[in-house]
Amino acid sequence: MAKWKDKSEFKAAVHKYAGEMDIKVKTLAIRPMTNKWASCSTDGNLNFSKDLLSIDKSLGKYVIVHELLHFNVPNHGKLWKSLMMAYLGDYEKLEERLKKMAAKSI
Repeated sequence: MAKWKDKSEFKAAVHKYAGEMDIKVKTLAIRPMTNKWASCSTDGNLNFSKDLLSIDKSLGKYVIVHELLHFNVPNHGKLWKSLMMAYLGDYEKLEERLKKMAAKSI
């Protein structure tokens, strides 16, 4: 299981995916979050849970792509799912792993 070295490596991954998706990120923060892995606003603000730094990179990339897609696709419909598949392949396995991890921490 490969983990993130530090915040800067995680933030670099966010900017890499944002560039690939042609999404303008206004602000990017990694901070304590108790109820979710990430959030975004229509103004281009992204917040990620600091807990992502201590989990497998593949799960962190799932959260990054998931959140960035919401800048253009506000729901989890067919378009969102097809874009997740395009960027991450079988994203549903990652989604399931993340859900199991979250359930254990409750």
